[in-house]
Parts: sequence; C-alpha cells; structure tokens
Amino acid sequence: MSSTASPTDTSSANTAITRQVAVTKPLTDAIAEAEQLIASADFVHSDQDLAEGYDYLAGSIAAIVQLVRSRQKSHPNFITSTGPTTKMGLDNPDTLYYHADLDVGGTYVVRGHRGSTVDLSFQVLTGDYTPSSVPGGDEAFDDRRIPIDANGDFEITFGPAIDEKRPDYITLADGASMLSVREVYGDWTQRKGSISIERLDTTGTAPTEPDLARVTRRYATAGKMLTSRINTWFNFPKWFYLDEPVNTFTTPRLTPGGLATQYSSVGHFRLADNEAMVVTVPKSSAPYQGFQLGSMWYISLDYVNHQTSLNSAQAQVDPDGMIRMVVSRRDPGIANWIETTGRITGIMQFRWQRTDDPITAADGPSAQVIDIGDVAQHLPYFSHNSVDEAGWAQRIAARQRAFAERMLL
Repeated sequence: MSSTASPTDTSSANTAITRQVAVTKPLTDAIAEAEQLIASADFVHSDQDLAEGYDYLAGSIAAIVQLVRSRQKSHPNFITSTGPTTKMGLDNPDTLYYHADLDVGGTYVVRGHRGSTVDLSFQVLTGDYTPSSVPGGDEAFDDRRIPIDANGDFEITFGPAIDEKRPDYITLADGASMLSVREVYGDWTQRKGSISIERLDTTGTAPTEPDLARVTRRYATAGKMLTSRINTWFNFPKWFYLDEPVNTFTTPRLTPGGLATQYSSVGHFRLADNEAMVVTVPKSSAPYQGFQLGSMWYISLDYVNHQTSLNSAQAQVDPDGMIRMVVSRRDPGIANWIETTGRITGIMQFRWQRTDDPITAADGPSAQVIDIGDVAQHLPYFSHNSVDEAGWAQRIAARQRAFAERMLL
C-alpha cells in the first residue's frame, strides 16, 4: 500500500495551514512590530538594556494572551492584572492587582473578606489607557466606604442606577468596562483577603463555548492590545516624568488616572557609578507611604531579590521622624539603601494612599546627589541606619520569604 498522500489530503493540509496562519497572523505581526519598538527605543544603550526590553515584551505577550482568553463579560471572574512576570505601568511592589470585566447593562455582586493589608481599594474604569490618555475613574474609593461586618466580610453591588441610595450599591457609569481592585501591603507579612464577583443574570448558567470566529477575534484583539500596551507605556514616562529636571521630585499631587486617595511624587534619576542620591522624606501619617525605582521600560525593578523599594513600615525611620534613603549602584552600608541594580538611569516614584488630608510640598521628598564616599557625612543618624553584609543578607531573605508567602507567580 502506498503511503503517498492523495491530492485531496494535500489540499486539506494546505488549507488547514493557511487557516492557522490567518488566525494567528494579527498577533504574530504585532509581536514583530513590538520587537522593532523595543529595539529602536532611544534609551537602549547596551545589550543588557535590550535583554531587559525583550524580557518585558515576553511578559507583555503572556499578559495579553491571558487577558483575551479570560475576558468574559457574561461570566466574569477576578484575574491578576499585573504581577512579577507580567509587569506594566510601574507596578507597585507593595500591591496586588486584580480586575474583572464589566458590561454596563449587568448587575454584579462582589463578595469578600478583608485581610490585614493596609489598603483595599476599588476603581470602576471607563475606557482604556492609550498613548494619549488615561482611563476615567468614575468611581474610585477604598473599603472605608463600604459596609464590613465584625468578621471582616463584605458584599457590595455594582449595577445600573436605582432609586434607593444604599452604601452597599455603586452605580455603574456609562461606558464602565472594568472593575479594578488593589490590595496594598505595608509589612509584607500581612495577610491578603479574598474576593469574588458574579453577574446576577447569568449565575447558574454556562458561557457560550468559543467557536472559530471568536478565537480568531481573540488573536486580532491580542495584537491590537499588545501594540497599544507597548506604545502607551513608552509614552507614559514622557507625559509625567521625563520633562522634569533629572534627579528631582515633583510636588506631591493626586495620581493621574489613579485612586481618589492616592498622591504621588515622581522623578527620574541619572547617577554615575561613583554617585549616590540621598532622598529625605517625612514619615507620613498616611496608612501607606511607599517609594520605588523603575526601569525605563516603566516597570518595577526586581523587588524580591534586591531592595529596590521601601515603604514606611519597612524603612528605618530616623529619630527626627525623617526617612533617609540612599539610591545608588554601590552599597553605601545602610539599611535604607535603594539598589539601582546596575542601572544608570531609571524612574522614581513615591505614593501615599488612604489619605485623609492632601499631601503637601512639605510632606514630599527632597533629593541631593553626592559622591558615594560621602554618604556618612550627609546622614545625621548614619550609625542608626548602618548595616553590615550579614544584616543586609537578612533583609533580602526576609523580602524573599514574605513575597513567597503573599503571592504566586
């Protein structure tokens, strides 16, 4: 018997291959376009910069594919918006990010249990981040607004306008497309809560199984989302960071496109190997106050195996109530060293959350660039802040253990 394929078999195989290429082509074309954007970025100066960019692209591809495959407005669930392997938008090392898709015609019940973290906040988004705009946050609030019982449990409803005014009911604005939830840690050993969502008119039913047309649309959507994501976060630092003088911070202000109770102060650094930046800021009464570094790809640096961030619960506070940190490539021998992990340039950001009062210029940070050998002369409580090699290893080990317990990759 001959094993040679018949003309009909060959034609069928070719048709299947053509169909496969047609289905996946929008995404593969977008990946190729994104690769060119990464390679041509004006801040790429070394192979390491490029390697980091391609790794960022890999995380973006993974995130987008997950998003389009999990998008389900008829039967929503909370999914991770960004995490340690799918970073974007200068993700906060102290925050767990979740989101669920919304349809403005639906009614959704969100149930959960309040953990011991310092902040739990909700934001209803209308629209998307684009290269020229940030999404509207028509409803942005923290858990102080919602009823929580003595056991820490809560139940709130999001839906169309109703005549009754209830503390557990939030009206969805026109164009509402997503519910974003942030849970923020101070001490990384705090425990996160739990949260779920269900759409009332579809509970007890099953979603429609995806057919070929829907899967094809997913690939097209993924391609558009990928190029939009890369373009948007290329531009975001230009909007809010890079026009500012280097090695300085802006006056604290409400975060654009962010939460109603979040203030931020931002900047970008450029430090030579022998330079350090002394950052001084008052310890705030706000429940959350955090500082972090980011790369020029506008993502957090490695915050698990390096101390590239500190919040007011983790930082050494001097006897005068000030937090003094040293940003540098080389180890200055203090507990509040913020590692650039070898980078010459990068992004800096402070956040204050769950605030009751405005964060003013007096509450904000100041920065001074000095020689790395002069750090002790610029820290009035240097001995109070100093740490040896073994002490530093203990700090990093504590970060690694706490991270391993608080979230999965």
